[in-house]
Amino acid sequence: MKITWLGHAAFRIETAKAKILVDPFLTYNPAFAGQDIKDAAEGLTHILLTHGHGDHVGDTVQIAKETGAVVLANYDLGVWLAKKGVEKLEMGNTGGTVGFEGFTATFTNALHSSASLTEDGVSHCLGNANGLMLHFDDELSVLHMGDTDIFSDMALINELHQPDIGIVPIGDRFTMGGAVAALACQRFFDFKHALPCHYGLPGVDQTPEKFVKGMEGSRTRVETPAPGGSLTF
Repeated sequence: MKITWLGHAAFRIETAKAKILVDPFLTYNPAFAGQDIKDAAEGLTHILLTHGHGDHVGDTVQIAKETGAVVLANYDLGVWLAKKGVEKLEMGNTGGTVGFEGFTATFTNALHSSASLTEDGVSHCLGNANGLMLHFDDELSVLHMGDTDIFSDMALINELHQPDIGIVPIGDRFTMGGAVAALACQRFFDFKHALPCHYGLPGVDQTPEKFVKGMEGSRTRVETPAPGGSLTF
């Protein structure tokens, strides 16, 4: 498995059977500057969305139309995407699991909002915010928490799914901050690897320093690649 951080909450996950983009906010993502959308979308099979905010939906419609990738989203967001011309859609909701070739995706809880002011100037309710729990054939499992605060039922997510890799928002203001995110990882999860995200943009923490410090002494290995950097597991 190869995981590439594209900046903010956007990741590319490559396995033997799938090439996935999660929350592909690329065009207006300053952390993506210098990277190429075509490279990020090369051979793409799936786009997975945690919620409907613009800094997560990002370039989904354009990339889906250009690549033919299947898009997974919560039902309300999926209906909106269909109206935008996305043809290959799989929809679900909190607690549900959708199966694909080589992996499954389960919608987990997240404490966040999901309405979005779209280009027509109207605020649309785009369903609940979620995390995404990914189980792969013969690969490590990955939990992308989406945007969230800490909550005690994270322990239940860990009990049900036992994720190996956690993708963790740490930037504060719009999600939990680094120290709280570290507490969530140490108290409720037993990740082999943790990848912090949702930092480095205007208005949020600029570095993962608080998270890294909070994770000191943990069995979890904290990975902090630069935007565009890849890790192989």
